[in-house]
Amino acid sequence: MKYCSKCGTQCEDEQKFCPSCGAPLDGGNVGNQTVNNINVNVNGKPAVGILPRNIAVCIILSIITCGIYGLYWIASVNDQVNALTEEKNATTGGMVILFSIITCGIYELYWMYKMGERTDKLKGVTGSSSILYLILSLIGFSIVPLCLIQDTINKAVTN
Repeated sequence: MKYCSKCGTQCEDEQKFCPSCGAPLDGGNVGNQTVNNINVNVNGKPAVGILPRNIAVCIILSIITCGIYGLYWIASVNDQVNALTEEKNATTGGMVILFSIITCGIYELYWMYKMGERTDKLKGVTGSSSILYLILSLIGFSIVPLCLIQDTINKAVTN
């Protein structure tokens, strides 16, 4: 038996990750693996509950439900990016939806711009995704930046 250095949970000797918090038990870099339904990214930090999402299915569901699934998708994407970038004080997905409804979509334009900055940070590049996302949203193609954000999340979780 061994104990997790992060949370103190008792673990079996053959376990590589803590079943409670997902921390690596050997203390080394673990690479990209899924253990006990916990995705672990390159840094060895757990991305608990974040699974890759099929973009085509999300688009189809958004169309079939007349945009209702799209609202859920926006909230989920926001919360996943918050978790991956470890931003504790970022706006929650529910608040993004609420602010967008209250401001008749103006907040969503601001959100798309900020998500461009955050996805560039997640990819580890200095880019201008924020301007691309804003322009696409302004001309009525806001589902395209949402797909690009989801693609970034999928790559961050699976790579």
